Amino acid sequence: MTSLTLRNIKKSFGATQVIKGVDLEIADGEFVVFVGPSGCGKSTLLRMIAGLEDITEGEIYIGERKVNDVQAAQRGVAMVFQSYALYPHLTVRDNMAFGLKVRKVPASERERRVREAAASLKLEALLDRYPRELSGGQRQRVAIGRAIVGNPQVFLFDEPLSNLDAELRVHMRSEIAALHQRLENTMIYVTHDQIEAMTLADRIVVLREGVIEQVGTPRELYESPANLFVAQFIGSPRMNVLPARAVAGRLAARGLNIGAAEGVGMRPEHISLTAPESGLLRGRVALSEYTGAATLLHVELEEGETALVIANGPAVPANGQEVGLEIAREHLHVFDKAGRAIRPLVQAA
Repeated sequence: MTSLTLRNIKKSFGATQVIKGVDLEIADGEFVVFVGPSGCGKSTLLRMIAGLEDITEGEIYIGERKVNDVQAAQRGVAMVFQSYALYPHLTVRDNMAFGLKVRKVPASERERRVREAAASLKLEALLDRYPRELSGGQRQRVAIGRAIVGNPQVFLFDEPLSNLDAELRVHMRSEIAALHQRLENTMIYVTHDQIEAMTLADRIVVLREGVIEQVGTPRELYESPANLFVAQFIGSPRMNVLPARAVAGRLAARGLNIGAAEGVGMRPEHISLTAPESGLLRGRVALSEYTGAATLLHVELEEGETALVIANGPAVPANGQEVGLEIAREHLHVFDKAGRAIRPLVQAA
C-alpha cells in the first residue's frame, strides 16, 4: 500500500487548459472515485497519475517518490481500462502473465502469481480459454487479474464497467469492492456513474471543467453538498432546486429565514405528500412513473416550477390530482447567487 499526492496539477493541450490546478491527498489503502460530467478532466487526471500523459505543471508523488519524470512502467501502478485490452491470440493465463514475462519474471513465479490472482477472481477454470470464449464480465476480471499479478502499489480504473450491461455492472461493482477489501491497495476509480461512486468510494472527488468542486465521503456529498453543482450531480433522481422567491414567504411563515438565498433545494426522496392545503408547496400531479420499488411523480407547482417526488406505497395520487408537498427543515438545502451552499438555515426572529 502507498499514499498518493497531487500538488497544483495542471494540464494543457495547446492553448486549452483541461486541468486547472488540482491538489489532492489520497491515503494508504484508500478507495477514491473521480466523478464528473464528460469533459471534466477525470480520465486525463488518471492518465497523468499513470504516466500516460505528461504533466504541464505541478507534482505527483507516489508514496514519498516524485514521479513526474518516471516512466509509466516504473511507477508501481496498474491500470484497468474501459476496453479490456486483451490479446486475442493469448489464453487467459498468458494474458495475465504477459507483463511479468516482459519483465523477465521467472516462469515458476509467473505461474504462482497468476494462480493466486485467478483464485481471488474465480478464474481458475478459465485459464486455458481465449478472450473470444469469455463473457464481458469474465474478460473484465481477466483485465483486473493482469493488474493484480504485477503487485502494484496503486490500482487505477478508467470506467471499467461502462461496456457491461446493467445486471453485470452491479455484479462487477460488488466484486471490485470485495477485491479492495482483500488486497487493501490504494485504488483510484474513474466513472461518470454517480451510483458506482456512491457504492464503491471511501471518498469521492467531484470534478467540473478541470477543477475539484468537492471532496468527501459519499454521505458528506449527499447530505452536505458544497454547492449547487454537487447537490444536483450527486443523488438520483437529481435534487429539485426552486427559486428562493417561490418559497421564501412560506418558509418565513414557518420560522425560517433564508436571507439573500437564490435557490432552495430538496431531494425527491425527502418530500412527503400531504393534503393540498397543509403542505409547504402545492401542486398538481402531471406525470407518474412507476419503477417497481416506488413511483416518481412530476408535480407542477403553483409557482410555475416542477418538482420530482418519490412516492412509496400503493396509495399514489393519480395524474391531475392536487397534492401538498412537505419537507423537514433538516432536509432543505439553500444556495446563494454564486451557487454556494448556505449553512445553517437561520431561525427567523
